[in-house]
Amino acid sequence: MSPTIVEQQEPIIQIKDEHPRLFTKSIYFEQQIPGSLASIYLRKGVYEKLQKVLQLLPREYSLILYDGFRPFQVQQNLFNLFLTEMKRNNPTFSEKEILDETLKYVAYPSFMPDRISPHLTGGAIDLTIGTLNGEPLDFGTSFDELSEKSVTRYFEHHPDENIDALNNRRMLYNCMTAVGFANYSGEWWHYDYGNIQWARRMGEKEARYGAVEVTIENNQVKEFRFQ
Repeated sequence: MSPTIVEQQEPIIQIKDEHPRLFTKSIYFEQQIPGSLASIYLRKGVYEKLQKVLQLLPREYSLILYDGFRPFQVQQNLFNLFLTEMKRNNPTFSEKEILDETLKYVAYPSFMPDRISPHLTGGAIDLTIGTLNGEPLDFGTSFDELSEKSVTRYFEHHPDENIDALNNRRMLYNCMTAVGFANYSGEWWHYDYGNIQWARRMGEKEARYGAVEVTIENNQVKEFRFQ
């Protein structure tokens, strides 16, 4: 039975580079994905949890946020982009195989209560660990890489390939899960809190965050409303 959504109506807030060990890099805006936001936005409760992660993370490291809340049109554009790339990289795959592989790396754009795209809730975060200067550590793949090596536990099974990536993934995983985040196993950079995906992985009967719709002006959130 799928968890039910009991919307807490926590606001979506803009994350600014105010904390000395927290950097934001709105990667889809930099990639000029249509409709993308120039800043990172998260539910207030998710941002508060990240503050606790920073307390656990060794003080010589920082967090770098790549993506948080994602408007529906951006989810749609990313899905189409990944689908096209998957077709190009796998010309012998059937349409079903292309779709199945694509869904490993990007959620289908949906407001349906039982399968809301996680980033539409403000409860999903894509991030990595960096130096105090905001330079990302070695995690074995680039962000959003369509590769089997993007699976969170890949280096647990292939430790000789990259011991630094193995240790860095463990550090991120341990700090994030210790404060209540749940990792999506197919992507070392993706963590959820409060949404349907989080509730399923944590065995919770209720999710705290449903979908959020926004009005965008100059690539920033002007207004938001809960579905």
